[in-house]
Amino acid sequence: MNQKGEQKMGTESIPKLMVSMAVPSIIAQIINILYNIVDRIYIGHIPGVGAAALTGVGITFPIITLISAFSAFVGMGGAPLAAIWLGKGDRKHAEKILGSGTCLLVIFTVVLMAVFYGFLRPFLYMFGASDATIGYAMDYMYIYLLGTLFVELALGLNPFIISQGRSRIAMISIVIGAVVNIALDPLFIFVLGWGVKGAAIATVLSQAVSAAWNVKFLMSKKSSLRLSLCHVRPSFRIMGQICSLGISPFIMRSTESLISIVLNRGLQIYGGDLYVGSLTIMQSVLQLFSAPLSGFTQGVQPIISYNFGAGKRDRVMGAFKRMLIICLAASMTLGISAIVGPEIFARMFTDKKELVDLTASVMPVYFFGITIFGIQMACQCAFIALGQAKLSLFAALLRKVILLVPLAIILPKYFGVSGIYYAEPIADIIAVFVTSVLFLTITRKFLRNCGNNDMMGKRKQ
Repeated sequence: MNQKGEQKMGTESIPKLMVSMAVPSIIAQIINILYNIVDRIYIGHIPGVGAAALTGVGITFPIITLISAFSAFVGMGGAPLAAIWLGKGDRKHAEKILGSGTCLLVIFTVVLMAVFYGFLRPFLYMFGASDATIGYAMDYMYIYLLGTLFVELALGLNPFIISQGRSRIAMISIVIGAVVNIALDPLFIFVLGWGVKGAAIATVLSQAVSAAWNVKFLMSKKSSLRLSLCHVRPSFRIMGQICSLGISPFIMRSTESLISIVLNRGLQIYGGDLYVGSLTIMQSVLQLFSAPLSGFTQGVQPIISYNFGAGKRDRVMGAFKRMLIICLAASMTLGISAIVGPEIFARMFTDKKELVDLTASVMPVYFFGITIFGIQMACQCAFIALGQAKLSLFAALLRKVILLVPLAIILPKYFGVSGIYYAEPIADIIAVFVTSVLFLTITRKFLRNCGNNDMMGKRKQ
């Protein structure tokens, strides 16, 4: 087995290691987000129906987000565990974690397809669809759901590749899939005239390619963590450990679905389809902005986990401090760009003047809190990397469930449709403050246990 990438996480200089690990992960995340972004850009420019089609596909966001959340449940929960056990030198147990995680992905696929195919139309109406947009949403999701297993394997197995120090391999998986999607979208949407259905077909095929790449690599001799059929079986103890750590990133992702539902319904009630369309554009831009930060933290996370498991406290702190500075600088840069040039981003998705003008007027408000959100992402990543599931879970719930959802329901009663846009920056700013204080006051004690063999999940199957 190739152990070079794994070993360098405990010996190579932190800055050099962060570049080698994070850059491929950043590229992978940016390209991964292009699956949906490119779809929306092309769909928004379909002659005659672009604005309605874009709004319809935007309404599917809660379902798509929830599907990816289950992949994060396994990937972001299992990969740090595998990295910790690799740091301890127990490769066999790390491979059992990978196998049980893969089994979970298959189980989630079956459940998700059954639920959403059974209740798709009422779900979409509940999420903010109107009679004018429901057809586009149905056309897209009926096809997209066929590729649920591909989405789970593509996104859920990628972190296990990164946990070995093989960020470049993980990046290639995403790049190949994105290239296929970008190439097929205009062919299926415009040349063949399949419209929204063509965008969905392109996405399914591209995710299938990424999934095949991940499985092939993890089953090869090049992988330090081998995906073996003998390990692809339910181990309830290991699944429990994965779920314990993965619940936080799951909630972080799945609550995006809840938020989208609340915001879409509020905008539909107080504004109408045009306002729902503006949210679709801003959520797309937000995804594009958060992708580099998410990729960066995902690349740094195995460094922290590995060195935490190996008992190297100084390397853990060195990686975190650099991650915090870079995340804050990036979020400030990205947030300010949306505040200063909102019309540029709006025109990427639509040429309808009314939608462009509305989006440009509300985007500076919506993105105000993003300028400091890098602090939140760095702290939540550190919580997960250190195996502190409860802290990460609280931080995730605080911003989205405790703050944003109630604000999005209450503020419109006093400020009309504008109140929905105000909710996002208020929730972001409060969450950043609380999470940073929590990290500074509590995390230090966990670091004193760095390398302690009796911490989190130490009992083997």
